[in-house]
Amino acid sequence: MPLAVFVLGLSVFALGTSEFMITGLLPGMAADLGVSIPDTGLLISAFAIGMVVGAPLLAIGTLRLPRRRTLLALLGVFVAAHVVGALADGYALLFATRVVAALACAGFWAVAAATTIALVPVDRRGRAMAVLVGGLTVANIAGVPAGTFLGQHAGWRTAFWAVAAVTLVAVAGVAALVPETTGDAVSVRGELRLYRRGRVWLALGVIALCQAMIFAAFSYLAPLLTETDGLPERWVPGVLALFGVGALLGISAAGRLADRRPFATLYGSVGLALAALFVLALTTDTVVAVAAVLVFGVAGFGANPALNVRTYQVAGDAPTLVGASTTSAFNVGNTVGPWLGGVAIDAGLGFPSVAWTGIALGAATLAALTVAAAVQRGDDREPVAV
Repeated sequence: MPLAVFVLGLSVFALGTSEFMITGLLPGMAADLGVSIPDTGLLISAFAIGMVVGAPLLAIGTLRLPRRRTLLALLGVFVAAHVVGALADGYALLFATRVVAALACAGFWAVAAATTIALVPVDRRGRAMAVLVGGLTVANIAGVPAGTFLGQHAGWRTAFWAVAAVTLVAVAGVAALVPETTGDAVSVRGELRLYRRGRVWLALGVIALCQAMIFAAFSYLAPLLTETDGLPERWVPGVLALFGVGALLGISAAGRLADRRPFATLYGSVGLALAALFVLALTTDTVVAVAAVLVFGVAGFGANPALNVRTYQVAGDAPTLVGASTTSAFNVGNTVGPWLGGVAIDAGLGFPSVAWTGIALGAATLAALTVAAAVQRGDDREPVAV
């Protein structure tokens, strides 16, 4: 595996830490800025929306630019947004920096994915994308807890400075180790033809549904474990870290299978995730619930390499825009899943309802995946490995 792919994974670690660490910083930020926690929570929504909208737009805008220089420019904007955010004395300015950071993050994801694909042979794309997405997994295991710890003990602004510092390390790595590649062989019109392909929309739909399945339950694991399963609150960070460890194991193992058997990997991952969700929905035993969280992490993130591989397989000659569209699809799931879980809780169905919500979304994922497999069998004369 080229060292440059690992450098891009490090960059994703910094970006992912920033994306998710706000959750643990909300109380301190709200008190410091003089706004309510729900208003502070809009900073998370601002980032997600910026990712969804920004990825395709920036992918088109940077299509013909040299990729390494584009990556460096986007990382530079990301650093600047965090520096300004750390110095912000008001909510409005901080909100604006989160939108800017999200746009830079979205653009980086799109260009980094296209760069990663360009650096490896076709039969190693799944493993390469597993390394790239693995940066996000490590961010959940180490970066987000570390950011929360810094925020709790040294103020939320310190966490922003720390993200800026780690991103500067990534800048140095990209500048030194990522070779220059370009996407100038493909026209903007050629890339936009991507959206005429029904198989692409199916692949993106599977991504959004699968991600929504994961985050409908993951976003509310803490109250589910403490209120329903009797887990002491002090153990919640450890169990969430266990989920992250499972995610790292799943993404590492599935990365080796995704290139050869993407549909089999997806069916297996979603099926295992559904089994874990059924356990979480039905059990009140702490040990069983914790074991299910580990399995859920393995299965949920084990799908990611195959999701990426499938999208690139059907994208044809649109490597940059498909990376951006994939980023948007993942973030649609990140947004819709927690919202649906919250709707179930607000309806008075209890915390186990988030697991049932995930089960419904998982069933929809399997249905969409089955349609995608049938379409591919109809369009391609080669058999699909299921």
